[in-house]
Amino acid sequence: MGVRSDLDANFDFEIVDEFLDHYAMMVESMEVMILDLNKPNSYKRSVNELFRVFHNIKSASGFLKLIPMSRLAAFVEDELEILRNTETPINDETITWLLNISDMFAKWQDDLKLDNKLSKINYSLLKIPDMEK
Repeated sequence: MGVRSDLDANFDFEIVDEFLDHYAMMVESMEVMILDLNKPNSYKRSVNELFRVFHNIKSASGFLKLIPMSRLAAFVEDELEILRNTETPINDETITWLLNISDMFAKWQDDLKLDNKLSKINYSLLKIPDMEK
């Protein structure tokens, strides 16, 4: 029994279905927003939107007891809060880290679709990059 089966057994179908739809949209939009962090004219909008995405994932996955997903989203949300207080685009190391984070959430999306257990977090994702430009 995988993560999708667990969700279906423990939560109303409509809640699970809505989560999966919104989660797919958020994962799909992450990469573009992350790449836009390199652009001065779109930095603020992108960092605020990414913060909102990770906040929403944290809340919804916490409600559904998807603990690894909720914890990683909270971790990233905290780092994005720091970036929200900077005015300049971020460095390549931070972009790469965020893209790797995005890949982890995409992997979990596949796990949900295939009814697998949630993949383990690559612990290299928990090493915060030097966010200085």
